[in-house]
Amino acid sequence: MATGRRFDGRAAIVTGGGGGLGLAIARRLADEGASVLLADMNIALAEQAAGELAETGATAIASRVDVTNGDSVEAMVTTSMTAFGRIDILVNSAGIGEQVSFLKQRSEDFERIVAVNLTGSYRCVRSVAPAMIAAGQGTVINISSVAGLTGISGRVGYGSSKHGVVGLTRTLAIELAPFGIRVNAVAPGPVDTAMVAQVHTETTRSTYTRNIPLARYGLPEEIAAAAAFLASDDASYITGHTLPVDGGFASTGAMFDPD
Repeated sequence: MATGRRFDGRAAIVTGGGGGLGLAIARRLADEGASVLLADMNIALAEQAAGELAETGATAIASRVDVTNGDSVEAMVTTSMTAFGRIDILVNSAGIGEQVSFLKQRSEDFERIVAVNLTGSYRCVRSVAPAMIAAGQGTVINISSVAGLTGISGRVGYGSSKHGVVGLTRTLAIELAPFGIRVNAVAPGPVDTAMVAQVHTETTRSTYTRNIPLARYGLPEEIAAAAAFLASDDASYITGHTLPVDGGFASTGAMFDPD
């Protein structure tokens, strides 16, 4: 439960906001006072989530977005500016992944993962940057992964895209700093979300858990807390950083085939 309202008067866009980590982050930002646009491919989910946030007294709206489509991203930004008149925070949480060995993965699936996770994040930052530059401030939170910090067998597409997100974060932090815009990333370890439930078998879960020093999967709320910290003025001198929130998994340097 949040203990303060660090985001009163601020507006945020959260992609992938219809569920999972995106919704948890949107909920945390709204709980601390932000007006939030929940953007998702599944507009029904986004509208349901926005409605639930609105019932708590938060200002929340929904927008359909396909982060692989430039016109769709621009429409999302226009919707946010029309509704809130500003964009202070962008959280790039939209993402996809799969568990498959390199030799079995189809090239089109690899390209689709990169298009959503990496190019989609780039496209969203590129579209919100003019509003943030005009305001002289802003913060971007990219969702990477421990798979973007170490090699994990069976995650070639996902891991490659998330390594790219770390590189994107560092480069944008340098280029956007003169405009008062901070860019950071969160690198979650295994977290109990619907997407993880679809990808991780019982064998996968037990193998991960044995390799996590805290010996458990994370909670979406724990990732949201880290994202909220990086988005807040409490992190005003932090940019270009990727924060692992993984129960210590990345520190082990574990590389394995969970199945």
